[in-house]
Amino acid sequence: MKKLFWLEHLPLIIFSIVEFLVVLLVFWFDGYDHPVTAAYAIFLGLFILGGYLLYRYYSHRGFYERLSEPMRSLNESIKHKESAPLPAALNQLMEEQYRQYQSKLMDWERKQKEHMTFMNQWVHQMKTPLSVIEMITQEDDNESYKSISEEADRLRRGLDMVLYMSRLDTFEQDFSVEPVSLQKLVKDVIHENKRYFIYSHVYPEMLVDEDIVVQTDAKWLRFIVLQLLSNAIKYSAGSGEKVTIKATRAAHGREVRLEIRDRGIGIPKSDLSRVCNAFYTGENGRKYKESTGMGLYLVREVALKLNHRVELESERGKGTIVRLIFNP
Repeated sequence: MKKLFWLEHLPLIIFSIVEFLVVLLVFWFDGYDHPVTAAYAIFLGLFILGGYLLYRYYSHRGFYERLSEPMRSLNESIKHKESAPLPAALNQLMEEQYRQYQSKLMDWERKQKEHMTFMNQWVHQMKTPLSVIEMITQEDDNESYKSISEEADRLRRGLDMVLYMSRLDTFEQDFSVEPVSLQKLVKDVIHENKRYFIYSHVYPEMLVDEDIVVQTDAKWLRFIVLQLLSNAIKYSAGSGEKVTIKATRAAHGREVRLEIRDRGIGIPKSDLSRVCNAFYTGENGRKYKESTGMGLYLVREVALKLNHRVELESERGKGTIVRLIFNP
């Protein structure tokens, strides 16, 4: 606070001193030779300047404190009442800006809620006819129905991604930590993707012990595993290889790792550092037109909110390993 005060008034102090010296030089050139009187005049000038600076400091002390100390909240910027004209005018301006900011923020939040409500309703409305299509295609072994069923699966996965994406901003209101059996959850996800496995000529391999339980949100963890498994199937389709889902417990018995490994095309080394960025599809995304660049981004964001870690290893032509690490 004091440093800011002196920095602001340093030009005034320098100007005043130069002014005193110029006045003394004028008298000296005019032949005035009374050094005691001149010194007394300078003393009076400095005394008056010091009095002004003292008044300025105490009348604007609160103002300088506000400028020197960081705000902990926006409300702190408008709670102060100032008596000096300039701080009072600035405080009034900040209050008006704060009111406008609050108004725009409330308007933005209202639009966001409306958008999220619309997206949720739209997704649920689309799931109804999709369920009907799936029921019809399951009742017939016609080859064309199998293609329709495959596309229906893709639509369902896309709708689920939209639904979870819209809920990400309100994550804190929509999660509950509880003990979750990894084996049961992985089995459910594999079963949900069984047709995707069959159509893609890829086969699941589950190496998850029954006793491995983690503390997490079952719904959001299921979404993470579903995304990772879908990616593994998509990028190894037609290979006839296995997709391995493996869970291991660290030596100390607390940290758990869930590993999903495919033996597909892999990720180019140049893309590894960016594949978790939103909308980044990379080189593989140009080959697979259905890639959105949002799958791994959502996985990373949800994992961070659940206090889990995501690690990624890949080698082009040999496959990809994604590890989900549950911190103790």
